[in-house]
Amino acid sequence: MNVVRLAAAHWRVNALNELQYRVNLVVQLFQSVIALATGLIGLSLVFRQTDDLAGWSRPELLAVMGVHLLMGGIIQAVVQPNMQRLMGDVQNGLFDYSLVKPVDAQALSSVRELRIWQVVDVLVGAAVLAVAVVQLDARVGVGQALWFVVALVLGALSIYSFWLILTTGVFWIIRIENIVELFQGVYQAGRWPVGIYPPWLRGGLTFLVPVAFAVTVPSEAMTGRLTPQTMALAFGVAMGLMAVARGVWRLGVRRYGGASA
Repeated sequence: MNVVRLAAAHWRVNALNELQYRVNLVVQLFQSVIALATGLIGLSLVFRQTDDLAGWSRPELLAVMGVHLLMGGIIQAVVQPNMQRLMGDVQNGLFDYSLVKPVDAQALSSVRELRIWQVVDVLVGAAVLAVAVVQLDARVGVGQALWFVVALVLGALSIYSFWLILTTGVFWIIRIENIVELFQGVYQAGRWPVGIYPPWLRGGLTFLVPVAFAVTVPSEAMTGRLTPQTMALAFGVAMGLMAVARGVWRLGVRRYGGASA
């Protein structure tokens, strides 16, 4: 069974389970509206004082906010819940069942969970991005849209690999739940382009926690700021993180002693 069919089978079950609790949709809508309102108020306050922020105009920063919401929705719908389940399975010894399945354990551990209501954030982010493109008053060509999609996929792969590297630490250190709050705190910095931050923080948001490749680079693609060098770097970082994550995963699985150990 390939990864796509595996994900489809698990996500169909997850969707049916979550559809039983439709009040969760109302809660998610409320949270998404609050997040959107907070972001718009922040933009309004900034542009009361200046016409641009480190060379970024208001519509361009609106595009950054849209990508930030969209990527945040992807993380909370797919990446975070699967990594949290993996932590719990290793702690409780249930990871044994993943190892005996006739599929790759990393693939299985990465696609078992889907928080369907978090897709609201993805849709809100896409809507904000669409409004930003209209306000930019610039024609977005097929090539530019394609670069945006590629940058977004590379950013998502970088974030997934980063999460997997952190989560794999559970094979050595049992209690690592706090990384969820730590990541969410750092990810909020991606609401703004990393170029506005001082060099030390910019470096951290680029190479320690790949927020720059998840939010700023796709935003640059959509606003016509992306250079071939930056895209090549995003590709290299994504492939490098995936290779490192796979290596760390294999080391962790080798160390795992099972529920009966």
